[in-house]
Amino acid sequence: MFVAPNVAAVAVFLLFPLAFSLYLSLHEWDLFRPMRFVGLGNYARLFGDDPLFLIALRNSAVFTVLTLVPTVLLGLGIAAALNRKSFGIGAFRTVAFLPLVASTVAMAVVWRFIFTPDGMLDAGLGWFGVGPVPWLTDPNMALVSLSIVTVWKGVPFATVILLAAMQGVPEPFYEAARIDGAGALRRFSAITLPLIRGPLSFVFVITVINSVQAFDQVYALTGSNGGPETGTYLLGIMLYQNAFGFYEVGYASALAWVIFAILLLLTLLQLRFARREDVEL
Repeated sequence: MFVAPNVAAVAVFLLFPLAFSLYLSLHEWDLFRPMRFVGLGNYARLFGDDPLFLIALRNSAVFTVLTLVPTVLLGLGIAAALNRKSFGIGAFRTVAFLPLVASTVAMAVVWRFIFTPDGMLDAGLGWFGVGPVPWLTDPNMALVSLSIVTVWKGVPFATVILLAAMQGVPEPFYEAARIDGAGALRRFSAITLPLIRGPLSFVFVITVINSVQAFDQVYALTGSNGGPETGTYLLGIMLYQNAFGFYEVGYASALAWVIFAILLLLTLLQLRFARREDVEL
């Protein structure tokens, strides 16, 4: 009786949409005319007849790598720097966590002004003799710019998780390592990293999921077409265009399930890798 309302909410707002989207992926529907059953036709079209899918898949893979590596490394570094007792460390923690509470769309709009030609960023680079950079007008640089914004937004979350994990490492381990003559880098690699492997794996999985599902920051930074050209044409933009631009709801649902399958596979691989590492320890 106590859990029934929560179970009902999960069924209505999670299980039913999932099942209905799977049902839609087997049909052709434009929201106005009756549905027409096409079986696996949407999936066949996605993998065989739509060159934009390969472009979106490639861009999403590159974007995930460009986002994942800096987010994890910066999150580890900042968490390690904040995991100490020193004067003013509370203020530094507050500043480091501020991007976590900012609206994704709002911060993307601010970054769009920063990336404008002769804007704040170009003016700063000019002091070092670097000419204007086509941050949002060159297809390759646009994806890099999008990655910078996403890393800026994602690092605080990684830092919070990893800092909480580091603060849970027993202090006697570090004291014993100091007695044995281990330096700071050795203590970090031999004690901290092995003991926070679980939270680190969690950060890895969440960062990958957020990168593959990226939409709002792309929409606010470069528009709904994934421009310039197809520089920021990610899977999230492709799904949005097909669902709300072309009204091909069935095709968009098939794409959503393909994205789900990709994320499920990546998550299972990461969990298996983390479990194997735990066994080796």
